Amino acid sequence: MTESRPKTLLAMGPQIAARLITGPVRDRLLAIADVDPGLVAADFADPAVAGALAEAEVLYTSWWCPPITAEVLAAAPRLKAVVHAAGSVKHHVTEACWERGLLVSSAAAANAEPVAEYTLASILFANKRVLDLARLYRERRRSFDMDGAFPGVGNYRRTVGVIGASKIGRRVIELLRPFELDVLVADPYLSEDLGVPQVDLDELFERCDVISVHAPALPETHHLVSAARLARMRDGATLINTARGALVDQDALIAELTSGRLYAVIDVTEPDPLPPDSPLYDLPNVLLTPHVAGSLGGELARIADLAVDELARYAGGLPFAHGVAAEELATSA
Repeated sequence: MTESRPKTLLAMGPQIAARLITGPVRDRLLAIADVDPGLVAADFADPAVAGALAEAEVLYTSWWCPPITAEVLAAAPRLKAVVHAAGSVKHHVTEACWERGLLVSSAAAANAEPVAEYTLASILFANKRVLDLARLYRERRRSFDMDGAFPGVGNYRRTVGVIGASKIGRRVIELLRPFELDVLVADPYLSEDLGVPQVDLDELFERCDVISVHAPALPETHHLVSAARLARMRDGATLINTARGALVDQDALIAELTSGRLYAVIDVTEPDPLPPDSPLYDLPNVLLTPHVAGSLGGELARIADLAVDELARYAGGLPFAHGVAAEELATSA
């Protein structure tokens, strides 16, 4: 099979390019594609990128890539593929791209890994009541009756619910397999057996000690975690959200958390970031992090490598291993 070196243009935020296209990634890109690593299209209307856009066969994109509109496509007559070194392609791959028949790939599978790892750690810490125990130990500066303070603490035979059989949700289920936990999944679009019981959402909220949200943000999932469903959760249960803030009725969650009945691990909020006066910053039963579950630091190399692998497959005349189809977007992030 003959390999080509497709003319490729980087399209993303300049600060992202500086963190993503480094060292081995840069070397592999230069070996596989005809690309200028120093030229980054943050704005397709920029005259400095016009020549490269006109010649580009592939766009290697990432966060803050501008939308690839019909006007952009008119200026890119040779464009055939978009390789996205990040997760969702909804923000930049427009309907015009699908009408043009562009091939599209995403590194969402690589970005799923750190989110799933964050979730696994959160589940195990939640059932062990690590944050509470650490706080009490710090306050009292001595050992205390942990079993008396938290009867039944621990992970053995606890029930964990996964909302959404997305790439991340599926990876969380896989990571939980070595542990003696009972895992449930709820997803109305799931038609295959993932090796764990599938239940409806209301049952999941009633049965689980920890519930983790991994559904996409769609009109039909807005406030999926509603006040009524939060009320179904067991006393002392934990809600984990690494998906999008809009999936949770945040006011209802704050009310439950303020009462002390529930716990939460929250990496995404509505709005994101929160205003400085949000009670979520100070509630002792909340672990609040600033949207860090996804790829950061050295983890960006995993995303960049997967995208380069996809570019290599394209250059070799092979189909993408992580291709995206237009019809998938209606039910995905």
